[in-house]
Amino acid sequence: MTLTRRKTLALIGGGVVVAASASSATFLSTRTPEKAQLPWRKAGQYDDARLNALSFALLAPNPHNLQPWQVALDGDDALMLYHDTARRLPETDPYDRQITIGLGCFLEQMVIAASAAGQGVELMFYPDGPEGAVARAVFSDGAQPDQLAQHIMGRRSCKEPFEDREVDAALANELELYADVYTDARSVNAIKTLTWEAWMVEAMTHRTMKESVDLMRFGKAEINANPDGIDLGGPFLESLMVVGVLNKEDQLDPDSTGFQQGVEIYSKMLLATPAYVALTSGGNARADQIEAGRRWLRLNLKTTAMGLALHPVSQCLQEYPEMAPHYASAHKLFAAPGQTVQMLGRLGYGPVTPRTPRWPLETKLRDA
Repeated sequence: MTLTRRKTLALIGGGVVVAASASSATFLSTRTPEKAQLPWRKAGQYDDARLNALSFALLAPNPHNLQPWQVALDGDDALMLYHDTARRLPETDPYDRQITIGLGCFLEQMVIAASAAGQGVELMFYPDGPEGAVARAVFSDGAQPDQLAQHIMGRRSCKEPFEDREVDAALANELELYADVYTDARSVNAIKTLTWEAWMVEAMTHRTMKESVDLMRFGKAEINANPDGIDLGGPFLESLMVVGVLNKEDQLDPDSTGFQQGVEIYSKMLLATPAYVALTSGGNARADQIEAGRRWLRLNLKTTAMGLALHPVSQCLQEYPEMAPHYASAHKLFAAPGQTVQMLGRLGYGPVTPRTPRWPLETKLRDA
């Protein structure tokens, strides 16, 4: 989670002061992890149509920014997508459901990006069975551009408080083509309570919180070295690291000031939410999860096109024992009998946020 200037000033108001000097000003002005953001600048600069599409696909949203994809080029016109099984969330996503949704996001963004270059993509899912490749993709000429392609570079998961204004009813109705949208006060208040309580379960359960903390990257150097996981960077956050307010140990200690301030920040963010979206499926097989990811990606791009912000808050959908009551509540709120709630997100008007770090495409190619 990126800390804004507003949040940082709140921490300063609580007793933390970062000294101003010429050297500290230079430090603060050079905290952008340029290396980790390079894949965004290289997107679309490849001659091979498959690599070009992949360079956009790797910018897709995915759980904890694990980027759990590996790709093998196949002949001159195809590729195979694999799940990098070293990249899992065994505590909060023990069945790899959320990871599979992320792979669906990757595939859909690849297909959309390919269409912008006039390339069609035929997908075959799990061609060698459930333990093999996730998908085989065959590229061909002649596709019409998908209008959502122009919003790939502007898409973000906005982990900030949203503006205090309602989502326009016409926009909400249009988004119903992608997911269920909740804007009425009664539903919004119920979902706020659910998402807050579910987040607290994850935060106060040591092993699930540790899974997130282990994936936190503190500061520019760590983010550039490991451009995945949860990036905690930028000039103000790094100032807090310098004075010892923000560190990994405190994030696992519920009694620490750093932990309590994090709880307060997250609470304010969740409360500043005027609407929600929920995405359900009729089943919960791998194919359903892939399809949910493809729909979630299109929803992300459509909200970007509308000037709206979207932020997944799916803790209540996680499948471990401590979360079971909230999982049941989510399905009671959002799903018909037999359905599975695959994604839940905050919807509103939010600020522009920085690009999320990514591994270079070359590191994701098998035999590269």
